[in-house]
Amino acid sequence: MYKKTTYPKTLSLAENRAAIGMSPAAGAHVPLLSDRKPVRRGSVSGAVFNVSTSIIGAGIMSIPATLKVLGVIPGFVLIVIIALLADVSVEFLMRFTYSGESTTYSGVMRESFGQVGSVATQICVMITNLGCLIMYQIIIGDVLSGNGSAGEGHSGVLQEWFGSHWWNSRDIALLFTLIFIFLPLVLLKRVESLRFSSAISVLLAVVFVGISSAMAIYAIFEGKTNTPRLVPSLGKQTSFFDLFTAVPVIVTAFTFHFNVHPIGFELGKPSDMISAVRISLVLCATIYFSIGLFGYLLFGDAIMADILVNFDRSSDSAMGAVLNDVVRLSYALHLMLVFPLLNFSLRVNLDELLFPKKPLLTTDTRRFLLLTLGLLVFSYLAAIAFPDIWYVFQFLGSTSAVCLAFIFPGAIVLRDVHGISTRRDRIMATVMVVLAIVTSATAISTNVYNFLGNKS
Repeated sequence: MYKKTTYPKTLSLAENRAAIGMSPAAGAHVPLLSDRKPVRRGSVSGAVFNVSTSIIGAGIMSIPATLKVLGVIPGFVLIVIIALLADVSVEFLMRFTYSGESTTYSGVMRESFGQVGSVATQICVMITNLGCLIMYQIIIGDVLSGNGSAGEGHSGVLQEWFGSHWWNSRDIALLFTLIFIFLPLVLLKRVESLRFSSAISVLLAVVFVGISSAMAIYAIFEGKTNTPRLVPSLGKQTSFFDLFTAVPVIVTAFTFHFNVHPIGFELGKPSDMISAVRISLVLCATIYFSIGLFGYLLFGDAIMADILVNFDRSSDSAMGAVLNDVVRLSYALHLMLVFPLLNFSLRVNLDELLFPKKPLLTTDTRRFLLLTLGLLVFSYLAAIAFPDIWYVFQFLGSTSAVCLAFIFPGAIVLRDVHGISTRRDRIMATVMVVLAIVTSATAISTNVYNFLGNKS
């Protein structure tokens, strides 16, 4: 996807740091944005798995809705373009990382733009992760208790099984999930303690993708699919500028840059990380387009911003109804188990920003509980206040996610504090930054205009 680059051999820098006492103590957690380098080495296959897991999250839920807005062909082209730009931006990050003294994203930004750049990166990481935690709870609420905010009401699994009661309302169901599932997991102080829940979450995601694709293929043979639009349909309800609102959704779905350094430095060789990223991008782009196309075929223009809501529809058979419930519950459980992982990195980065001179978070129980409970309560209230993930996706994709994925890497290349940028690099970085700013500004302006127009 991008020309092969020769990286400066600076691995001895981290080895020297370890020799003078900068390596983490045994059993201590290494924060995502800490300037310490892990000693253990990983494999390319393991990096592919970790990067793919970082990419595929709640983003997969809204990909079918973007195809409804854009049409199949522009949607496919946009997924490919953003995947290509993500590959280029990661290559930029890795090249400048190995040319400097830092081993983290915020450290690279500090070298180029000082403390302001480092803090800006930390804030964007926290906004992105917090937004994902809110989206996870919105999706879980859709699955368990339905969503009545998008025109016609959509019932949840609990309501279908037991009827509508106060105890299976959206607020109570999410509160129950927070207390009995999220809270015990986020109180674990070591990320290694989550390895078993992470393995289960990956399996559940595979189940979701497999069953959804099988249902769509079966519907094709039965002649029960909807005919998707190949190109966007512009009219009174959809303007040309509305097409830009789909871009931030896909940008968010491909934002994994805050995990590039932790995963990359476990490999040791930057070329291995570039290979792992490219394999992961091809894999995830294929999954995204497959889910988008099959979901659009199944539900047509009735597709919701969260595709799981569409699976509450009645089926022609008892087996179909069971599959609908399995699809929804498998991904909801997947998100419940992924939630503590994102909360873990969010909590550490927030602690580093607010209390940079305090000891490790795991050694201060009071501070640990304060941050943990504060993040849980805030994300819960936000999920109740904003029950539509489309708006959260657009906000993240138009602000923090686009900065982490494209604007910051492009700015690092244009700043070029190490003098290694080529003319082609500067041209690519300029195009990347300009496109990111223009599309984000257009999406934000269109959303504000539509919001004000609906109120009037």
